[in-house]
Amino acid sequence: MKSLFDVSGKVAVVSGGSSGIGAMMARGLVENGAKVYITARKEERLMAMAEELSKFGECIAIPGDLSNVEGIEAFAAAVGERESKIDILINNAGANWSARIEDFPEKGWDKVMDINIKAIFFATQKFLPLLKASGNADDPARVINIASINGIRNSGMPTYAYSASKSGVIHLTEHLATDLASYHINVNAIAPGFFPSNMTKQIVENDGMTKMAISQIPRGRMGAPEDIAGTALYLCSRASSWLIGQTIALDGGMISRP
Repeated sequence: MKSLFDVSGKVAVVSGGSSGIGAMMARGLVENGAKVYITARKEERLMAMAEELSKFGECIAIPGDLSNVEGIEAFAAAVGERESKIDILINNAGANWSARIEDFPEKGWDKVMDINIKAIFFATQKFLPLLKASGNADDPARVINIASINGIRNSGMPTYAYSASKSGVIHLTEHLATDLASYHINVNAIAPGFFPSNMTKQIVENDGMTKMAISQIPRGRMGAPEDIAGTALYLCSRASSWLIGQTIALDGGMISRP
């Protein structure tokens, strides 16, 4: 029982790992003994985060653009040149777009869908050989998809593509989970609520908006790094080896309030 949450020696890949909850999860894994590859499009910020996380363990940055299949293939190949297997794939890279329905542009819709849902499917596909090489009946490989509580409920904001894509992530997680279980790969998802990140920057930097958002959370605060890191560690460890196809709403009770 003492090693239930142990991830030491595992190899993990975290997309969108240069900031926000991606960086929080990457740090949790690094600090607990995993070797972690992070990727993001903005190289300078990615390299700075890898340098910061390397103070706590082994973190390697590989810049990549996951908005298209070619970029995903290149990233998977770069990891494959360094590793014969990976134990954990966290599909975290995400994008958002907000506009009135009358003005919502096709380019905004396509950008969000390409990153939030298309990239999850094709990253899982391209990393499948490395995941298969890791997983076994006693210790499956893990895929964690990052959804959102806004894929479960209506946020009330004009983020149509974001909500639709995150709802798709939840269903895709269920579908992938049943198909990949026979390969000893567990697929689950996390649906975060209000965490400090680039996507919530406007709210976090406005005291009034922050108070309004927190007033909707029964727990009475926004999410902390330990919250998302702890949930990721659970999903990556022996403790969750029989959990398949589930989405954990990590939101301080926000979607459960009347």
